[in-house]
Amino acid sequence: MRLTLHTFLTLDGVLQAPGGPDEDRDGEFPYGGWSFPYGDQDFGVAMTGWFEHASAFLLGRKTYQIFAGHWPRVTDPADPIAGKLNALPKYVASSTLTSADWHNSSLLGGDVVAEVAKLKELPGDELQVHGSGALAHTLIDNDLVDEYRLLYFPVHLGTGKKLFRDGATAAALRLISASTTSTGVVIATYQPAGLVRTGSYALDQ
Repeated sequence: MRLTLHTFLTLDGVLQAPGGPDEDRDGEFPYGGWSFPYGDQDFGVAMTGWFEHASAFLLGRKTYQIFAGHWPRVTDPADPIAGKLNALPKYVASSTLTSADWHNSSLLGGDVVAEVAKLKELPGDELQVHGSGALAHTLIDNDLVDEYRLLYFPVHLGTGKKLFRDGATAAALRLISASTTSTGVVIATYQPAGLVRTGSYALDQ
């Protein structure tokens, strides 16, 4: 399976608590729910299209608990997102959870990097990661992401957890596609493109 990473980001790179005030209050984060005003039909079409390709999900503890508290309550099997999340395998990367009770969920044990590498070898289309910031950092640093699907919302916050944090492994990306929703969300898809290349605009002396 290809590992695809789906992340809501502010223009200054913050991914913390996009969906609601209580998603993640770490650091007394005051802006939980910052993505909500920008939801529209274009946004929904993009998300639905991605979920059509899901064969399994890989989630961090916080995102898993948020999803497990919401999506099982959406019981329509024809719902394009709930239907997938409720039915397909869900792998949870956590060092603190002792059980994962949502249907078809299992905890990853031992070395997360090695376990994810094994999951990627399984047959299927996409192993999708949604949110899961701490897990995303590990995946990025260990070059496990095959495709980045980044949604940039027209807001900057000046505080909060970031996807590409200081000290992260440097790498280049290649833009595969980009579109913009009616509310100004830029949806950009990238694939890894090797090492960072540098140069200079200075005129030759």
